[in-house]
Amino acid sequence: MARPTKCRMICRFPQTLEFIPTKDAEEKDPVIITVDEFETIRLIDKEGFSQEQCCRRMQVARTTVQKIYDSARKKLSVALVDGRPLKIEGGEYRLCNGQNSYCGKDNCNKQEIYQTYQKEKRENIMRIAVTYENGQIYQHFGHTKQFKVYDVEDGKIVSSEVIGTNGQGHGALAEVLYALQANVLICGGIGGGAQAALAAVGIQLYGGVTGDADAAVEALLAGNLAYVPDIRCSHHEGGHGGNCGGHHQEGGDGCRHGHCRS
Repeated sequence: MARPTKCRMICRFPQTLEFIPTKDAEEKDPVIITVDEFETIRLIDKEGFSQEQCCRRMQVARTTVQKIYDSARKKLSVALVDGRPLKIEGGEYRLCNGQNSYCGKDNCNKQEIYQTYQKEKRENIMRIAVTYENGQIYQHFGHTKQFKVYDVEDGKIVSSEVIGTNGQGHGALAEVLYALQANVLICGGIGGGAQAALAAVGIQLYGGVTGDADAAVEALLAGNLAYVPDIRCSHHEGGHGGNCGGHHQEGGDGCRHGHCRS
């Protein structure tokens, strides 16, 4: 029997998942780089880590890092030389939870997020977060300044609290929700990178929702929330214009391919 692949530790999920040449993009097959391959490029080429440092950060053997890195560099060269689209998806990975000693950074942004937002939750509580502004569901996930967080027990709301994001950018908002131990997010518009980051930490998404936040949570608990199961926002979270959510119609911790969760 083949040995199972060990999950590679990833600091942060990539926010830009697709790069497309300006010409003839639709005529060429995309090059696929996995999330763990992306991480080796980020650590070694951007951050200047040695392969030894990279293997400690990703918690795998140096030979594994070498293999992943060589594959990533080869794919990048093919995309650049042949002018093919580049996509980031899949791989064997788990996301860092900001509480691991291997990082070695006292000023780690993720550790600061978890120290700021960590919120205890009883085992039988379901926690629902909603992008929030003045009682309404805020329509741009990446710009939200507040989440309203609801604790639900036996199908009923037992408490709620508005929590500010303290100016966290869209790249950190999934981590904020993870630190809050949210099980569910209700929002308006949300881009593909944020959706993938939420899925990677096991947060269920109900996107494309508009209107009153409290009413949306009650509708979810009643089983009649109008949402978009396969929401696709045409804008990046950092650059929305208009009401993205309003344009849509209703519609585990184990190591698994593409979702090795921490």
